[in-house]
Amino acid sequence: MAPAIVLADPFPTALTAADFNPGDQDQAALGQLLFYDKILSGNKNISCGTCHHPKFGTSDGWSLGIGEGGAGLGTDRNAGVGDSRIERRVPRNAPALWNLGARDVHTLMHDGRISRAETYGNGFNTPAEEWLPDGIDTVLAAQALFPLTSETEMAGGSGENEVAGAVNDRIDNGWLIIAKRVRIIPEYGQLFVDAFDHVTTPEDVTIVDIANALAAFQAVEFQSIDSPFDQYLAGDISALNGAQKRGFDLFYGKAGCASCHSGPLLSDQSFHAIGLPPFGPGRTRKFDLIARDVGRLGESDRLEDAYKFRTPMLRNVALSAPYGHNGAHKTLADMIRQHVDPQAMFKTWTPTKAKLPEVRWLQHADFLIWQDSAEIARQQRVLTPRSPSLSDAEIGYLVAFLTALTGSSLGSPVFGIPVRVPSGLAVD
Repeated sequence: MAPAIVLADPFPTALTAADFNPGDQDQAALGQLLFYDKILSGNKNISCGTCHHPKFGTSDGWSLGIGEGGAGLGTDRNAGVGDSRIERRVPRNAPALWNLGARDVHTLMHDGRISRAETYGNGFNTPAEEWLPDGIDTVLAAQALFPLTSETEMAGGSGENEVAGAVNDRIDNGWLIIAKRVRIIPEYGQLFVDAFDHVTTPEDVTIVDIANALAAFQAVEFQSIDSPFDQYLAGDISALNGAQKRGFDLFYGKAGCASCHSGPLLSDQSFHAIGLPPFGPGRTRKFDLIARDVGRLGESDRLEDAYKFRTPMLRNVALSAPYGHNGAHKTLADMIRQHVDPQAMFKTWTPTKAKLPEVRWLQHADFLIWQDSAEIARQQRVLTPRSPSLSDAEIGYLVAFLTALTGSSLGSPVFGIPVRVPSGLAVD
């Protein structure tokens, strides 16, 4: 039987600036340059902004993007050529970055492998375990460190550069190299001295300062609290049109969306299996022999967490298609249908519904998992409806409501995209 729907009552309060960690403007301005500077990547060919670009709702427009080794931006990005071309796809969809600087955010990544915790005595549970350096301000700052260590995202292959080679030895070794790269650039050195009280000379700059600056920028730049939905919660009953109001009522009523997309952030920051059709390399565990993604199980080692993924926050969700941890659905309507009838969506899903950049040397393996009947059967066992039956009209109203989560001032960002960065490398 389907689990009982828990209605959200009362409705959440509107987000305000007070709900966010205080942001130092000098640190945020420095973080803007770092966010768009390819100096942080092993091969100096990709930045944080390449895969989390405002043009694509702080994502990249693909189901599974092209990371290190690719060329171009967003849906114009290709897999590269020659020896520098990509060796495998990024295993998961690039998540949007909206409101990650909120005080209540405690768990990040699709599988929650980065969270606030005292597991290792440093304030966070992360893949670096006890090697995470001290001084990280927030969970967002902790998260900022790990794309730098990922082979497919920013580090590159172990034989390609000194950062990737160092990370291959131990995860924190690459951060030392990146920090030195940054602080020896005179402009960056002075900016860090100006932005951080404890940094008196460029030689004092560490990866901790880089992470905290990146987080300060994201917390300021990607704060979104003025959508029609937020205005409605704040008391402006005219902020939602008729279709959006019907969708609001369904979201917090019959459809039961708010049982997981709860609170001001529209996420319970917990994990649920909604049965998205599998494809791509997946984020496998070291001992997995097949290309699959077991979700939260890979972090927790608890069998009951198999194929569960973190509930995403929904501000500006209309801008960041495709949807799901692997971008399995191109439209919000199909993502809603996935919640309503995951069995039907699983059975009728076809590879054409994935939005994948062409990579000829990898495409033969993109959907290989569907030939593994045992694994497909395991995934089908968790396909339990999370919502009651909805008509096409009701799904349309929910889509209308989700568009009302788009911020009203996104066209006027605090910082925007820099024309240049101190390294002199190209800005995407």
